[in-house]
Amino acid sequence: MEICVLGSGSSGNCTYVSFGDTRVLIDAGLNYSETCKRLAVLGVPLDSISGILFTHNHADHCQSAGPLWRRHATPLFANEGTAISIDKKFEKNTVFKWNSFDTCSPFSIGQLQVEAFSVQHDAADTVGFVLSTDCFRVGIATDLGIVTPMVECKLSDCDVLILETNHDPEMLVQSKRPKKNIDRILGPRGHLSNENAADILARLLCPRLSTVFLAHRSSDCNTLVLAERALSSVIQKAGRDDIRLLHTYSDDLSQRIKITAWADI
Repeated sequence: MEICVLGSGSSGNCTYVSFGDTRVLIDAGLNYSETCKRLAVLGVPLDSISGILFTHNHADHCQSAGPLWRRHATPLFANEGTAISIDKKFEKNTVFKWNSFDTCSPFSIGQLQVEAFSVQHDAADTVGFVLSTDCFRVGIATDLGIVTPMVECKLSDCDVLILETNHDPEMLVQSKRPKKNIDRILGPRGHLSNENAADILARLLCPRLSTVFLAHRSSDCNTLVLAERALSSVIQKAGRDDIRLLHTYSDDLSQRIKITAWADI
C-alpha cells in the first residue's frame, strides 16, 4: 500500500492511496494544475485514478472536482448530502455522475475496501474514511471539531492514521482572525487542536499503528514544532519509538513530497 498526502490545509486537501492496481484520491481540494503536477511527481497519470472519495463540500476539499470529471471522467464517490452540496457549487458548469454510498455501509473500489463514518463539522454530512485490505488499514479524520465514540471506534486498529492537528488554541485566540471564525474553529463542528489530536492518539496506539500524518495544520495558528511536540509526547510516554510522525504542510512542492514521501507499509 502506498500513501501520500498531496496537500493538507485550507489551501487544498488531497491524499493519494494505492494498493495493487487500485488508485484513489481522498478529496480534490487542490486546483487542477496542482493536482496534475503533484501526481506527476509520483509518476501517477490522472487517467489511472480509480475514484475520488469526498469527505465534504468545502472548496478546499472539492474545488477540482469539475475539471477532473470533465477532462478525465474520474469516478466520484460521496454520500448523498455531500454530492448534492457539491452539485450546487458547480451547477452552472458541470453535471456530475455520482457513485453514492451510505455512510457506515462498507463498499469496494477495486482492491480497496472503503468505510465512511460521520464526523462533526460544519458542512453537509461530513465523513472520515477507513481504507483497508486484508492486511492494511488506513484511517483518515480531518475537519472535525470533536472526537465522538464513533470516530474513535472507526480509527482503532489502523496501521496508518491521517489525523488533524489544526491549531494551537492560544495562537488561535491571539490571532487577528474575526471572533466568529475563532469560535467556529474552537467549536464542536470546527477543527481539532494539537491537544485534541494528542488525546485521541493516546487511545489509538494499537500494536499495529506505525505511522501518523499530522494533517490540516493551520499556517498562522499553529507551528510544526507545536503539533509534533503534542503527538510526540504521547508516543514517547507510551514507549512507542516504532511510530513515526510525517508532516503534510509545506509551501514548496518538492518539500511537501519529500516530507510526506511514501508511507511504505
